[in-house]
Amino acid sequence: MSQQMVLDLQLPAVPSFEGYVAGDNAEPLFMLGEWVAGADDIRFLYLWGEAGVGKSYLLDATAARLEVAVIAPPAPLPTSLPHDAVLIVDGVDALDPDEQIRLFDHYNTLREGTGRLLATGSKPPMLLGLRDDLTTRLGWGLVYQLRALSDGDKAAALRRRAFGLGFELSDEVADYLLRHAVRDLPSLNALLERVNIEALSQRRAVTVPLVREVLLSERSL
Repeated sequence: MSQQMVLDLQLPAVPSFEGYVAGDNAEPLFMLGEWVAGADDIRFLYLWGEAGVGKSYLLDATAARLEVAVIAPPAPLPTSLPHDAVLIVDGVDALDPDEQIRLFDHYNTLREGTGRLLATGSKPPMLLGLRDDLTTRLGWGLVYQLRALSDGDKAAALRRRAFGLGFELSDEVADYLLRHAVRDLPSLNALLERVNIEALSQRRAVTVPLVREVLLSERSL
């Protein structure tokens, strides 16, 4: 089977709330759902956490649900916003000084009207190193930390992704991935997809030997 045909057979992992393994993040996930539903008392929401906890995934799922765009700096913020707009910004850490002023102005515009803001960063607002007036605004809304998944939760997430790709992930393979690969979930999912491509192209099952071969081939590059 050609590599292109295998790639065509891959099922895309469309971001969704159902596809996110909550782990210890049940409360922020619930509040995000309330924000998406337009709850009047949850208009401004800030999620923070280390790389790999699913911040971008959740924002993409939110944007898909609301049919709006995610702005990921250094992509520029809009120059102006209506008072009832929905603004989603992924990674406020990367805002340059001019964009920080612009987000501050947008926050005030949305707050004066009926608009809503969803933003993410790597740290709590007051530790971001941004303008004081902007970090104060971000801290006015609800602030939640997204925590890293346990190994058990990561294994559950990998099994879910494997099911979406069309195969069943064994406990042995899941354990091997967690012990020998990069441990953040986006990297693990990407590796699982590469392993699946090899399994399909070689007409083999997804086993520990196949995973080992893929890892060794990548480390030799």
